[in-house]
Amino acid sequence: MNLWLRLLWLLMTAPFRPRLSVPGDVSVLAFRVLPNDLDLSLHMNNGRYLTVMDLGRLDLLIRSGLAGAVWRNGWTPVANAALIRFRRELRAFTRYRLETRVLGWHEQAVLMEQTFVFADRDREGQVAARALIKGALYDRKTRRYVPVEDMMAAIGVSGASPPASADLEAFLAADRALREAGRTNTAP
Repeated sequence: MNLWLRLLWLLMTAPFRPRLSVPGDVSVLAFRVLPNDLDLSLHMNNGRYLTVMDLGRLDLLIRSGLAGAVWRNGWTPVANAALIRFRRELRAFTRYRLETRVLGWHEQAVLMEQTFVFADRDREGQVAARALIKGALYDRKTRRYVPVEDMMAAIGVSGASPPASADLEAFLAADRALREAGRTNTAP
């Protein structure tokens, strides 16, 4: 992650913001497109979206209470898959919000939605980009992914995942197909 000042700001302010319940509550972080976020077209670089999304997931991890279990157990958060759809460009100095929410869980992964929303008066509320993320926690000691039940138990969540929407099912199907294709493709 190369957004050190934004990361420090997040770590300093997260403990003072309300706790988030999973699933249901939404992490909302406010940002402005800075010159170091831009590409040659003078809009936010597509790679920067993914980097900023790390901050949203970290905020959710801290404010849901899961960060304590991650720290105590030496778990490592990982993103297994991401699908992002860009709708409108974020230009220099544009204010925007990153909204991050857990949609559900599947096998060993948590499924999240991250949405970039304009926060400037003339475009307030318009979606700039939307992403679906499949993330997990990896236990380096046991060299395996942490079971979702253990993750959820750490924050007091029990029960089944909310049902997946059609777009989430399509995302999971595409992820499975890509994973399988990678196993059968061998380079010469």
